[in-house]
Amino acid sequence: MTTTGADTGRTCPFRHDNALEPDPYLTRMRAEAPVTRVRMPYGEGTCWLVTRYADVRTVTSDRRFSRAALVGRDFPRITPAPIAQDESINLMDPPALNRVRRLVVKSFTTPQVEALRPWTQRTADALLDEMAEHGPPADVCAHLAAELPLMTISQLMDVPGADRPRLRGWARAMMSMRPDDSATAVRSKVALRGYFAELTAARRRNPGDDLISAMATARIGTETLAEDELAVLAMLLMVTGHDTTTYEIGNVVYTLLTTPAHLSRLRERPDLLPGALEELLRHIPFRQGVGIPRVALEDVELGGELIRAGDTVHVSYLTANRDEEIYERPDELDFDRLDPAAHMTFGWGSHHCLGAHLARMVLQVAIGTLITRFPGLRLAVPEDEVPWNSVSIWRHPLALPVTW
Repeated sequence: MTTTGADTGRTCPFRHDNALEPDPYLTRMRAEAPVTRVRMPYGEGTCWLVTRYADVRTVTSDRRFSRAALVGRDFPRITPAPIAQDESINLMDPPALNRVRRLVVKSFTTPQVEALRPWTQRTADALLDEMAEHGPPADVCAHLAAELPLMTISQLMDVPGADRPRLRGWARAMMSMRPDDSATAVRSKVALRGYFAELTAARRRNPGDDLISAMATARIGTETLAEDELAVLAMLLMVTGHDTTTYEIGNVVYTLLTTPAHLSRLRERPDLLPGALEELLRHIPFRQGVGIPRVALEDVELGGELIRAGDTVHVSYLTANRDEEIYERPDELDFDRLDPAAHMTFGWGSHHCLGAHLARMVLQVAIGTLITRFPGLRLAVPEDEVPWNSVSIWRHPLALPVTW
């Protein structure tokens, strides 16, 4: 066992924009130093970076590592301002976390999401009707990816249509990694918080049949969600309920169009789609670097290193998803993996994504409908001319021109 408590840490940009190629620095760390000190672009001091699947699972499941201990800290991170708010479920530990998750899960069930599938299907059909009417070349990101997830979560939460563009703009601004965007990111977070504080208060007074109303009125015994908890939860579900799925639609379509054998396989065997999407989610590096870290509450030995109490610890789900100790041929996209380990794209442990079931449903509808509706779908530009986001934490094509 070693300890590098006085180490100033490796400097890592946590920025890699070469299409969907895995970040070579993170890949090298998994092989050479799977538990190592690094220095982030923002925040005070150094932190630990954990990149192996087994170690990531430990940090995200072991109560010796705390999210709640981040509150009040200027912790190391990849964005100028922290994205999570102090009252957010993302910064809670059990048992407080368990109470809030129980109330959310009671309101946001798999049957409720599945009940929304026919509406999502009709909406996808209508969006693709418009794309067909537009004719080739057409941008899949503009016609489908930027529309369907936002419309679906808005339908579930009954967010007025007129408000959706500005909500999306605020959500995008919050995720910027550029120093010059720091003030805008903070203002956007405040604006989103204010919007959902008003909306959730109104739904608590006059509940309807939507998800916000269900959370506002959810009760287990005497437990209900506090006003601040409800507002931040609604904000979180709105942002994560469309943002990541929007970008993953673009990523999945790009991956399929640039690996024609996989696309042909899905056209021949549409029944493979749910499992194939899980493999695509594992394979695609959907974001930059790392997310919200944890703080060690006591000294912990991990991967031969001694993490001291009070140290900040980041994990990389991206590298865990490509860990050769877990997956055979991890860098290959394989729709026939035998007994694959669960991927970590939706997180792990007590902070596993609350909206994973919604994301899966929207992806299944979007991708399945697109490749069925347009059997000759292909890129309308050379692969190396597809433009990629280079500003926010998300990795995705800014436009995906296709023809058919």
